Amino acid sequence: MIKLLASLVLVFSMVGGLAAEPETKRVCVDRITPDGKPVRGKDGKPVQDCKEIKVHKKLEGTKVPDKK
Repeated sequence: MIKLLASLVLVFSMVGGLAAEPETKRVCVDRITPDGKPVRGKDGKPVQDCKEIKVHKKLEGTKVPDKK
């Protein structure tokens, strides 16, 4: 009985952990020199700095009532 409960707790904790991962998005920005010009690589394309950011859901709410 204890083994069954322990296995159920383990399974539910694994499933719950997978559902809670936030969605991520890769964002790249061109690297700029201090005088405002883009940095170019050997192939002539601009060099970019990339980051992984979390995407948050926008929650909808109700409209705030106007004062009378």
